[in-house]
Amino acid sequence: QVQLVESGGGLVQAGGSLRLSCAASGRTFSIYNMGWFRQAPGKEREFVAVSKWSEGSTDYAESVKGRFTISRDNAKNTVYLQMNNLKPEDTAVYYCAAGAGTTRVRGYAYWGQGTQVTVSL
Repeated sequence: QVQLVESGGGLVQAGGSLRLSCAASGRTFSIYNMGWFRQAPGKEREFVAVSKWSEGSTDYAESVKGRFTISRDNAKNTVYLQMNNLKPEDTAVYYCAAGAGTTRVRGYAYWGQGTQVTVSL
């Protein structure tokens, strides 16, 4: 079992930055892929970024490439999402997830409770 707790969300103006954190506890953090997803009102949950444990590589949704950076600190059991040049369309609840998946929601067994990110004009 893995417990995930996100933090760092908030209200920011367009063009601003936020850093989300996701602290994990429970089973060994380092052997999981860690993903960030988001869900806007009335929309399905969508992939944002993933940090793959076995390859040490990352992947991003096209909509956030060049603006968002995912990183992980296995010693601290924490994954981060640095979000720069935020846009109003980035407004959503952001979730971190742990599992064997990459870009699909169903590939992840463990989810955090989510943190709200609101980007104003």
